[in-house]
Amino acid sequence: MNDKVLLVEKQDGVAVLTLNRPEVMNSFNFAMLHALKEQIDAIRFDQDIRVIIITGSGQKAFCAGADLKERADLNELQVKEFIFTIRNLFTSIEYLNKPVIAAINGVALGGGAELCLACDIRVAAMNASMGLTETRLAIIPGGGGTQRLPRLIGRGKAKELIFTGRRVDAREALQINLVNQICENNELLDECRKMAAMICETGPIAIEQAKYAINYGLETDLHTGLGIESNAYWVTIPTEDRLEGLAAFREKRKPVYKGK
Repeated sequence: MNDKVLLVEKQDGVAVLTLNRPEVMNSFNFAMLHALKEQIDAIRFDQDIRVIIITGSGQKAFCAGADLKERADLNELQVKEFIFTIRNLFTSIEYLNKPVIAAINGVALGGGAELCLACDIRVAAMNASMGLTETRLAIIPGGGGTQRLPRLIGRGKAKELIFTGRRVDAREALQINLVNQICENNELLDECRKMAAMICETGPIAIEQAKYAINYGLETDLHTGLGIESNAYWVTIPTEDRLEGLAAFREKRKPVYKGK
């Protein structure tokens, strides 16, 4: 057993968080949830980190969901605590002030799929398999799956996948807009890093405000959403970065943004 349940690598403005319990397909136990929460909370205020990539250790699994062996030993109150913890963690990832990319390197089931749904962008390797399989255990998705999946792929398709508990492969996931992109297994992290590098070229405050406007605007009517967008835009106007962007365009050079 590996005692370090979460690996952290930070380089060039990107933090790669690797779920590290390959012997149990990177399934969630309390220790992993707490480790991931600690890192997300720290990264929120780390100005050197612009993008987060979350992936799984090994070649087989992103995350197979909750550790059912641990779950079998929990009483009803502890199960409620687990669900409360995982739901709040995924919400904090969804509303993190920085983009989060899921690098889906294999099986992503139950809570593993729900973690992917909480991320902003999903890139899947060709060997990826995704599903909200909880109904096959006589429970329902409890980490946001019943809410995020229909918002992403539509009500009818989400009901089909949740009611049947079936898995989809990478190609079908792309077809139904469950993932943004698919690639060969050995290219997954490189593709995610390329996307992260492109994001790192943009203005940090602009990205934060764009994510805020999208996340909160989509939960309202169009009129209110446009108001949210306007307020988010106003935040960018007095920034040094906006002036740097205009100057770089005028001088035909790459801008150097500082998040100010």
